[in-house]
Amino acid sequence: MTSDSVRILVVDDELGMREFLDFILSKKGYRVSLAESGKSAKKFLKNEMYDLVLCDIKLGDMTGIDVLKEAKSINSHLPVVMISAFASAETAVEAMNSGAYDYLPKPFDNKELLSSIEKALKLRTPDLEKRAIEDESKQNLHFGSIVGNCPEMMRIYDVIREIAPTRTNVLISGESGTGKEKIAESIHSLSGRQEKPFVVINCGGIPENLMESEFFGYKRGAFTGASSDKKGLLESANGGTVFLDEIGELPLSLQVKLLRAVQERKFKAVGSTEDIKVDIRFVAATNKSLEKEVIEGKFREDLYYRLNVIEIKMPPLRERKSDIKALAQHFLEKYSKEMGKEIRKLSSYALDLLCKYDFPGNIRELENIIERSVALSATNIILPESLSLSLHKRRRWIEGTGAGRRYDLNDVEKGVEIDRILAEIEEEYVKRAMAASNGNKTKAAELLGINLRSLRYRLSKFGEDAGSDE
Repeated sequence: MTSDSVRILVVDDELGMREFLDFILSKKGYRVSLAESGKSAKKFLKNEMYDLVLCDIKLGDMTGIDVLKEAKSINSHLPVVMISAFASAETAVEAMNSGAYDYLPKPFDNKELLSSIEKALKLRTPDLEKRAIEDESKQNLHFGSIVGNCPEMMRIYDVIREIAPTRTNVLISGESGTGKEKIAESIHSLSGRQEKPFVVINCGGIPENLMESEFFGYKRGAFTGASSDKKGLLESANGGTVFLDEIGELPLSLQVKLLRAVQERKFKAVGSTEDIKVDIRFVAATNKSLEKEVIEGKFREDLYYRLNVIEIKMPPLRERKSDIKALAQHFLEKYSKEMGKEIRKLSSYALDLLCKYDFPGNIRELENIIERSVALSATNIILPESLSLSLHKRRRWIEGTGAGRRYDLNDVEKGVEIDRILAEIEEEYVKRAMAASNGNKTKAAELLGINLRSLRYRLSKFGEDAGSDE
């Protein structure tokens, strides 16, 4: 179906918004009908066939939810995208439960709106929607279980393909939560050792007094309590790969003994005089700068160079924003399945919030956020209210208006009027931008990161002059 044959019903009680939506949708070639009220929208729906409905939540005579339900009663597969200037958790949940395809807050980004509409138009039935989401997810699983296709990750995939078949030791560096163990697993699975053990050793998780015996094993009678021989982790990995996680946490006393194992592929068990020979590939990971640790005398230089034959530097998630959507969808499917829920996707607004967040905990934090969101979600789509973006890292106070009001985030426990608070904050930002630009609306819109039409819509809403700059 071409865009010029697609019919869209726009329902909004604001004339300026109807005209604006008519302009951008008609420019894309869609055939647009405009309804100024819920009553008018119902007439359109009964008399005409539409491919999509774009409806405001708040209408003069009824709610957008009523229009949504009417549209679904006429055609259960008709996609409906809800928009609202006053995002409300309750109305968002009700909208999604009533069958809305997406929920976008005003002001919305034009590209975001058009993208949501294009995707909704492709998914006219639940089966098609499910299949499209699955196909999109598969397209983003570019390297085994590693998700992402940003340029940095594509270069890393190329390196893995080159080095996996070799015996070369590898050092993976990067912040905590960036997926270093996944990279190590991929190196192992693409090597000739994939049928042999992949042994993970958490260098920071073993008590120092037990490290030597855990690494190398021990002979019966080597110390009090050693009632029998025990095979160490290195010996158990013979023929396979040893992943030394957080190698920077390894004490100097053990670094000396590990060096021989890395260098000669042999070692002695505690209490033994005989060498144990092994065929092991070593892959190490660190969230520290080992070069700095070497300079400060905290890490042996010779061990560093033995491990760091090939270095793979993992980018933090804040530097691979284009992968957030694919990663979030991957975790969404994983935890929806585990919890027995039918959650299809994240709403456009929820995804936008994730993409604007810096993720100090990287991929691990994103996974935790999605897992929590799936557990809390009462709809088949993740809404912003289900996200928990490190609340402890946010400012506890939000500055209010020039009158000195401040909004304490802790007040939510007592009950708040969120629509009023958001409207007041929005109004104050608009007024301050107008003051900072000396009344120049074009400049004020730039300061707020919105277009001129969107600024005029807000000025009109707050009773201010929405005319031209002249």
